[in-house]
Amino acid sequence: MRAMLGQSAAFLTACEQFRRYAACDVAVLVEGETGTGKELAAREIHYASCRRDCPFVPVNCGALPDNLIENELFGHERGAYTDAKSAQPGLIDHARGGSLFLDEVDALSPKAQVTLLRFLENNEFRPIGGGNSRVSNARVIAATNRSLHQCVADGQFRQDLEYRLNALYIRLPPLREREGDIPLLAAHFLKLAAQRLDGPSKTWTDEAMQMLCAYPWPGNVREVENVALRAYMRTDQSVVDVSAIAELVDITGDKEIEAVDAHAAEPMDMRYLVAKGHAMLAFERRYLTRLMICTSGNVSSAARLSGTERRQLGKLLKKHGIDTRRFRAQP
Repeated sequence: MRAMLGQSAAFLTACEQFRRYAACDVAVLVEGETGTGKELAAREIHYASCRRDCPFVPVNCGALPDNLIENELFGHERGAYTDAKSAQPGLIDHARGGSLFLDEVDALSPKAQVTLLRFLENNEFRPIGGGNSRVSNARVIAATNRSLHQCVADGQFRQDLEYRLNALYIRLPPLREREGDIPLLAAHFLKLAAQRLDGPSKTWTDEAMQMLCAYPWPGNVREVENVALRAYMRTDQSVVDVSAIAELVDITGDKEIEAVDAHAAEPMDMRYLVAKGHAMLAFERRYLTRLMICTSGNVSSAARLSGTERRQLGKLLKKHGIDTRRFRAQP
C-alpha cells in the first residue's frame, strides 16, 4: 500500500488521529481539499484496524446514477429484472468484514442520500429481487472535498445523513499548512518518477526547491507528484533546475502584474514601440517578483541567480517599486 508522507506538525497530528480512529469501529468522515490524500487516509485507518485482512472497497459516489444506486450498493438476485441472469452481490457485500469507502459523498443525489441513510440506520439492506434483509458489518468511511456541514446549511445534503457519517471527523491539512513537507515530498516524487520511468536518479537544484517551496500548491500533494514527473521528463541532466518548472508553478500571484499584463494587451491601435515598452515592463516586473520569492528577498543571492550585477539589479527593483522586505521570512 502506498503510504502518506510528511513530517510537519499538522501532518503528524492527522496521522495520530488515523491511529486513534482505527481502533474505534464507527463511521469516519474525512474532509480535505482535492489532492490532500483522502483515500490514502481512509486506507491508513483501514489497514491500522482489526479489519486489515478484509476488503477495502472504494466507491466513487459522483459516478453512481440514481437508477443504479441500489443495484450498485445492494446487488440483485437472479431474475430481479430482465437481464439479471445470475445473482450479483453489491459493493456492501464485497466490503463484508472490511471498510466501505464513500468518496465524494457530497455528490450523492437526494434519492441516493435516502438510500444510503436507510442502510446506515441499522446496517440492513435487501438485494433487488431478494426477500429477506441482510445485515452488513462493513465499516463506512466517507470523504469529501467540501464542508459537509456547509452543504447541509445550503440545503444540498441531508442533516440526518451527515450525522450518521460524521461520528468521527478528520480534516486533512492542505499542503500550504504543512510547513517543511514540500522538500520531502518533492524529493520523494522525483525519486518515484525515476523508478516509474526506469531512468537515472535526479535531484532538485537549490533554486528550484526554493521555487517549489514558494508555490501555494492548489492541487496539493497530487500536484507535487505531477510537477515532479513532468520536470523529470523535461530534464536530461542529473539535476532539475528552475527552467524545468518555470511553466509548471506560477509563483507570482501578484495583482499588480496582472494589471500591467491587462494594460499591455488592451489596445491594438497603440504604436509598436509603445506596445513593446508595456510588454517589457510586464516581463521585468514578473521576473523580478519571481526572483525575489525564490531568494526570500536576498538581493545578493538574486543577483547571482540571475547573472546580473547587484547594483544593476537594485536599480531594476527600485524602478519597479519592489520592496524586498515583503519577501523576507517573518521572525
